[in-house]
Amino acid sequence: MRESRKTNAPQFEIHDRLHEIIIQFEDIHPVDLLGVNNANLKVLRKHFSTLKVIARGDQVKVIGPEHELLEFEGKWKELVAFLNTYNRLSEQDVRNLIQSDNPEIQADSTVLLYGNNGKVIKARTPNQVRMVEEMKKNDMLFAIGPAGTGKTYTAVALAVKALKEKEVQRIILTRPAVEAGESLGFLPGDLKEKLDPYLRPLYDALSDMIPFEKLTKFLERGTIEIAPLAFMRGRTLGNAFVILDEAQNTSENQMKMFLTRMGRGSQFIVTGDVSQIDLPRHIRSGLLQCMNILDGVSGISMVKLDRSDVIRHRIVEDIIQRYEQADQANKKKE
Repeated sequence: MRESRKTNAPQFEIHDRLHEIIIQFEDIHPVDLLGVNNANLKVLRKHFSTLKVIARGDQVKVIGPEHELLEFEGKWKELVAFLNTYNRLSEQDVRNLIQSDNPEIQADSTVLLYGNNGKVIKARTPNQVRMVEEMKKNDMLFAIGPAGTGKTYTAVALAVKALKEKEVQRIILTRPAVEAGESLGFLPGDLKEKLDPYLRPLYDALSDMIPFEKLTKFLERGTIEIAPLAFMRGRTLGNAFVILDEAQNTSENQMKMFLTRMGRGSQFIVTGDVSQIDLPRHIRSGLLQCMNILDGVSGISMVKLDRSDVIRHRIVEDIIQRYEQADQANKKKE
């Protein structure tokens, strides 16, 4: 009797009479697993030479002796686990996994996750490491620092890690749509097209960490949501990892609105650069206000990054230093 169960993992159906396994791809692009021009599949076929392996569309059918099918099933699960962990699977990776009796995925405690093509994503400066450590102990984190210190990138990496490890059910990334020297109203397109440029840094970080096909599905299903801050009003954000980026450009009312959206099982990270406030002069930054109001509250941590954390071009650190010196000189004159 044939039984079908829908899960997020590849599905295995064994037919005793036919000695057949059908593997349905779920949230994995066939090329990522089977390889370009079926290179990985050819390695599998060579090793399991007594089996007939047929790949069509989003499923693989395997026919052969039952004991061989069970061994194939076990190796397939190992390949899927490796791909999900490292976001890569080469022909050599397949050979290594097939030849190993008890393959173990080596865990590096300094690595947050592996991005596309196995890119290692980790905290690279002392204050980025502090962000990671403080997020383990608190439900809300403020990461404040100048441009290029990796605060947004580290925050997104922590969010993707939490989703991957099923600590949360979804990721919500938001930014205030502030007109930083440009008029939003005169930009071409509908509302989404007008707002996308403001949210692009968040898309860029995600596309570094999640394969395109999987990221597209996450966005379509709402597993990952990227939206302007105004869209958060009236919502309760539960079981989610929520990041408010460019928080220096929130008003005091907007910041209070955002912080009170926090629901059960959620983790919040607020990032901002208090040296780059684009608000009109008569509007006070909500980030500056809440840094004073919430200092010392249990469950909330604040990490301040500085120019020593800059991981962009070396000139960026010098630029930040010169602007800080100019600001200090202006304050003395005033």
